[in-house]
Amino acid sequence: MEVASAVRIPSPEPRKRDRSPSETGPSKRLRGGSKKQGENEPLRERTGQPQRETAREPGQETRTPKQDEDERFKMFQAAFSARKPLLDDSKTRAGGAYIPPARLRAMQAAITDKTSPEFQRMAWEALKKSIQGMINKCNTANIKSIVPELFGENLIRGRGLFCRAIMKAQGASLPFTPIYAAMVAIVNTKIPTVGDLLCRRLVVQFRKAFKRNDKAVAVSSSTFLSHLVNQQVVHEVLIAQILLLLLHKPTDDSVEIACGIVKEVGQFLEEFNGAIANAIFDQLRSILHEAGIDKRTQYMIEVLFEIRKNKYKDNPSIDKDLDLVEEEDQILHRIGLDDEINVEDGLNVFKVDPEFQENEEKYRRLKAEILGNGDDDSDEDDEGDTDDSEDDEEDAAERELEVKDQTNADLVNLRRTIYLTLKSSSGFEEACHKLMRINLPAGQEPELPSMIIECASQERTYEKFYGLIAERFCKLNRLWMELFEADFAKYYDTIHRYENNRLRIIAQLFSHLLTTDAIGWHVLSTIRLNEEDTTSSSRIFIKILFEELAQSLGTKKLVERLKDDILQPSLAGIFPTDDQRNTRFSINFFTAIGMGVLTEGMREYLKNNAPKPAALPPPESESDTESVSSYSSYSSYSSSSRSRSHSPQRRRLPSRSASRSRSPAPRRRGRDASESPSRSPTPPPRRRRRSTTRSPTPPRRRRRSTTPLPSPPPRRRRYSSSRSPTPPPRRRRYDTDSRSRSPAPRRRRNSSSVSASPAPRRGERK
Repeated sequence: MEVASAVRIPSPEPRKRDRSPSETGPSKRLRGGSKKQGENEPLRERTGQPQRETAREPGQETRTPKQDEDERFKMFQAAFSARKPLLDDSKTRAGGAYIPPARLRAMQAAITDKTSPEFQRMAWEALKKSIQGMINKCNTANIKSIVPELFGENLIRGRGLFCRAIMKAQGASLPFTPIYAAMVAIVNTKIPTVGDLLCRRLVVQFRKAFKRNDKAVAVSSSTFLSHLVNQQVVHEVLIAQILLLLLHKPTDDSVEIACGIVKEVGQFLEEFNGAIANAIFDQLRSILHEAGIDKRTQYMIEVLFEIRKNKYKDNPSIDKDLDLVEEEDQILHRIGLDDEINVEDGLNVFKVDPEFQENEEKYRRLKAEILGNGDDDSDEDDEGDTDDSEDDEEDAAERELEVKDQTNADLVNLRRTIYLTLKSSSGFEEACHKLMRINLPAGQEPELPSMIIECASQERTYEKFYGLIAERFCKLNRLWMELFEADFAKYYDTIHRYENNRLRIIAQLFSHLLTTDAIGWHVLSTIRLNEEDTTSSSRIFIKILFEELAQSLGTKKLVERLKDDILQPSLAGIFPTDDQRNTRFSINFFTAIGMGVLTEGMREYLKNNAPKPAALPPPESESDTESVSSYSSYSSYSSSSRSRSHSPQRRRLPSRSASRSRSPAPRRRGRDASESPSRSPTPPPRRRRRSTTRSPTPPRRRRRSTTPLPSPPPRRRRYSSSRSPTPPPRRRRYDTDSRSRSPAPRRRRNSSSVSASPAPRRGERK
C-alpha cells in the first residue's frame, strides 16, 4: 500500500560537544570584543583576573597547524562514536520530523516487509492526516466529491480517527454542523459502525459537559446530535431525553441550550413525533409563565414559539443541498442518554495489527463494492490467474449471500422509487418518461398502477396530473389498461376502508379514465346497485363517479352511452330489471342524486312489464265480509220496516244506519266536529251524541228498551218533531225491534255506541 502523505521520521537529537578548557574559545563577553592582544588588556583589568601567560616549557616542541587539525578531527570522531542511541520521535507527541513526499516514497519502497511496525506506523500517520485534510476542506459544494475520496481511506481501521477529527472540526465551527452531519449520514449508510461510534462519543461528551457546566462543549455536542437526528442517524428519543434533562431544573444556560436544540430539530419532531414536540413546548410554556429566568431567556422562548407558529420556515430540518441519503438507505441507531456506553478510546492511538495485510484486503473489496469500481489492484502482483481467482471468490461470496428476502425490502424500494419519481416530475409527460425507464421485476407490474392511484388519493384534492399519467399508460400498452381495470374492481370492493376525501379522489380518477376511454366501460359490471350489495361508502363512490361522468361528457351523451346495446350486460347491476325491489331502489338512488333521466328504462319496465300485484291478504277479506253481513242485517231490517210503514222518511233511514255501521265505533265516541257532518248533514246526530254523554251506561238502556212502552211514543214523536224531523222513524224502528225480536239487538248495540236515542230517558222521567 502506497502512503501518499508526508510523515515525520526520527531526527537526531542535537548535542553539545565536550571541549577541554584549553580548547574552549573566548567567552561571550570576549566574542563581542576584539581578539587582539592590546585590545584585551583593559577587559582583563576590569574583571580583576590575573593575566595568564602561556610560557613554553624547555623541552616542548612547537606544534604546527596541520597537527592541530588532525588532533581536532580525532576528538570529533571520539565524540560521535560515544553517542547515545537515538529516540524514536514518531512515538512522541510531536510526531517526528517532516519528510518530503518524494523522500517518503523512497523510504516506503525501501521497506520490503509491509507487516512491520514501521510500515504500519507510517500508514497510520498517513491515514490520520488524510482524514483530517478531507474533513477540513469539506463544504456544501464539494461534499459529493469528498465523500468518495473519504471511502478511499480505510475508515474501519481509522474510525476512531474519523470521529475525533470530525468532532474537533464541528466544535471549532458550529455553522458547518449540517455539512458534517450529512457526511456522517452518508458514511453511516455504508459503514454503520462509524456512525454508531460517533453517536456514542457525542452522548458521553454531552454528559461530561453537563456535569462540568461546560456550556460551549454542551452546545456543540447537542447541536451535532440534533442534526444527526434530522439525518436519521440517531433516534429522536435521545434528543427528547436531552431536552427534558435541560428543562427539568431550568437555568438561563440550560434553557438557552434547549432553545437552540429545538430550533434545529423542531421541524423534524413536529412531522415525525408530535407528542415529543408538544411535551417540550408545554414545558417551555410553563417555564415562561413562572418567570424564574432572565428577560433575555424569556425572549428566546417567545421567539421559539414564533418560529413554531411560522412552521420553521427559516429553520428547516435539512437543507435541500444536504439531503443526500435516501430514506430506505438510512440506518438508525437507538442510544439512550442513561445507557452504559463504551467510547472505545483505544481506536485513537496506533496499535500494531498482526493481520494488517488481510484487513487491508478486506477493506479494498468493501471499497470496490461501495464505490462500484475495482481499480485498486495496481499495487498487487499481476499474475496470470489473479482475475480468475477473484471472480471465483466473488461468485462464491454471492452464492453464500444468496438468501430469500422475506422482508419485502425490494417491494418497498420499488414503491419508494415510483413515489419519488412522481413527486420529482414537473409534468405528466416527464413522469411517464421516467416511470417507463424503471426496471420492474417480473410479477411486480401491478405496483405501478396501484402507486399512481395511491399517490393521487393522498393529495388534498384531485389533481389531473395523476389522471393524465394513468391515461397515458393505459393507451401505451394493453397490459396497463388491464391492470387499471383490475384496480377498479379491487378499489370498489375495498372502498369502505377509505375516508371520504380519498374515496372522492379515487372516483374522480376512474371517472377520468372512463371519460377518455382509457379503460373499458365493462368495468361497471362490478357494481350491483341494490340495498344488500352496497354500503354507504360504495353509494358515495357511485354518486361521485356518475356525477363526474355527467359533468365531463354531458348528460345527453352519457345517456346515449349508457343505452349502448353492447354495454347492457355490464350495466345490468346498476340498472336492474330482475326484481322490482332492486329496480325501485336504483330509481330512487339516481333520482335522489339528480340524475333521474337515467332511470327512464327502469320506469318503463315497471309500467309495462312488471307482474300484477298479488291478492289482498286475509285480514282485509275478513273485514269486507263483516261489512257485508252488517249491511245485509240492515237491509233485512229496512225491508221489515218498509212492510209496516211506507213513509219516505223510513225509506231513507236504512241508508243512514248502514253508513253509520260501516264507520268505526271509536270515532263515534269522539267529539271530532269534522266527522259528524260526514255521517248526517242534519244537526240531530250532534244532539244524540250529547245525549249519550248524559245517559247512563248502555246495558241499563238496553234493559229498559226491551220492555214495551205503549203510551210514550206519541209524546216522543211530538217532542222530537219540535226539534228535528228525523228522530221519529228511528224511535219507531227501535220499538219495532223490541216487538218483532228481529236481529236488531246487534244493530242496537252498534247504534247505541254511535248515538243513543233520548226516548229511554224520557221514559224514565215518566
